[in-house]
Amino acid sequence: MIERYSTPEMSRIWSDGNKYRTWLKVELAVCEVQTERGVIPEDSMQTLRDKADFDIQRIEEIEAEVKHDVIAFLTSVSEFVGPDSRFVHMGMTSSDLLDTSLAIQVRESGAIIQEVLEKFHEVLGAQAVKYVETVMVGRSHGIHAEPITLGLKFALWYEEIERHIYRLAQALENLRVGKISGAVGTYQHLDMEVEEMTCERLRLKPAPISNQIIQRDRHAELLSVLGLIGSTLDKIATEVRHLQKTETLELSEPFSKGQKGSSAMPHKKNPITCERISGMARLLRSYGQTAMENMPLWHERDISHSSVERIIFPDATTLVHYMLLKMIPLMKNIVVYPENMERNLNATNGLVYSQEVLLKLVNSGLTREKAYKMVQDMAMKVWEEDLDFLTLLKNEPDIMEHVSESELEACFSPKKVVNNAHKILQRLGLE
Repeated sequence: MIERYSTPEMSRIWSDGNKYRTWLKVELAVCEVQTERGVIPEDSMQTLRDKADFDIQRIEEIEAEVKHDVIAFLTSVSEFVGPDSRFVHMGMTSSDLLDTSLAIQVRESGAIIQEVLEKFHEVLGAQAVKYVETVMVGRSHGIHAEPITLGLKFALWYEEIERHIYRLAQALENLRVGKISGAVGTYQHLDMEVEEMTCERLRLKPAPISNQIIQRDRHAELLSVLGLIGSTLDKIATEVRHLQKTETLELSEPFSKGQKGSSAMPHKKNPITCERISGMARLLRSYGQTAMENMPLWHERDISHSSVERIIFPDATTLVHYMLLKMIPLMKNIVVYPENMERNLNATNGLVYSQEVLLKLVNSGLTREKAYKMVQDMAMKVWEEDLDFLTLLKNEPDIMEHVSESELEACFSPKKVVNNAHKILQRLGLE
C-alpha cells in the first residue's frame, strides 16, 4: 500500500521485517516440537534459540541470485546459526512456512480491523439514537417518497455493520489454520503430530487436509468479507455525498479550520473523504474477485496465487483499516441541517403523505382502485400547478364526503413515523 493510505499498525504487520520474524517464529516452533519428540538434540535446539536470526539485506542479496525467497531466508538464518541450521525446515516445504505465517499475519491484522469495526458500529448506534426524531424525506428512485428519520438511516447502517462483525469473525476463524504437511500434503517426511503440536503453539488449528497449500477458498472468503465491508462504507459515503449536494444540503462532512475545497473556487466544501471511500471500495471489491481467481490452481499447487497475495492481503487489510479510521470521525461529527430537511420534506407541498390519504379513503369503504385514482388526480395537479396538497383535497367534494377535515389533517403528520422509529431502535437493542 502506498504511504498516503497506509496505517502504522498495518504497515508493521506487513513489513518485510515482521514477515521474516513470523517465518522464523514458525520454523522455530516446528524445531521446538521436534526437540520434544526427540528428533532434534536439546543442545542443537538451544543453539537455534540463541542464534537464529536473519538479515534483510542479506536475504535480498541471496534472493537476487537464487530467485527463491524462502531459500534466501533459510540461507541467511543458517549463516547466523551454523551447522545446527540443518534442523531448520527439515521435512517441510515452502508453503508450510508461507501459509502458516500468512495465517498469523491475517490474525494480527484481523484483530485490528475487528476493533475499529466495532467502534464504528458504536458510533452509528449512538447517532441512530441521537437523531431518531429528526424527520426528513425518504427517497426512492431519487424522488421524494414518504417521511423517515435520520436516526433510521444510521440504524440501518448500524445493523448492517453488525452483520459484517459476525462475517469477519467467521472468516478470520476459517483462516486461522496452519499446515506442516510437506510437499504435497501427505506427511511423507513429518508426522501429523508435528503439525498439530506446532499449530497449537502458534494458536492456530491444523488444516484437516491440504495438498501443498492451504486451500484458497478460506482466503477468498476473507477478502470477500472485506469487500462487503468496503461496499457498506461506500453505500454510507454515497448517501452523504448525495445529501451534501448544494440543492439538498441535509448532511455534510465536517470541514476543518484551514481546510480548502478547491484550487479554483474558494467557496467549495466538497465531500472529499466520502469520495475517497467510494473509490477505495472499488479496489476492495476487485480484491475479492482476485482472491476467487486464486482458488483453481494446477494439480496440488502452482504459485500463480503467490504474487497476487503479496499485494491483495496487505492492501485489502490496510484499506479497510484506513477507511474505518476515516469514517469513524466523519460519522461522529457529521454536520446535520434539520431546517433543510424540513424544507425538503415540504418541497412537494405535502405529496409525501399521499399514501396516508389513500389508505384513509380505502378504510372509509372505497375500493383501492377508485381511491388511488382520486388521490393521484389531485397529486398530479399539485405537481403541475404547484398547489398545496392538503388544501386541494379539502376543496374536493368527492374526497371530503368520505373523510372529515380532522381525519384528513391527521394524515399530514410524521408522528407515526417517529413513534415507529423508536420501536425499530428498540428492536435493535438501541433503546
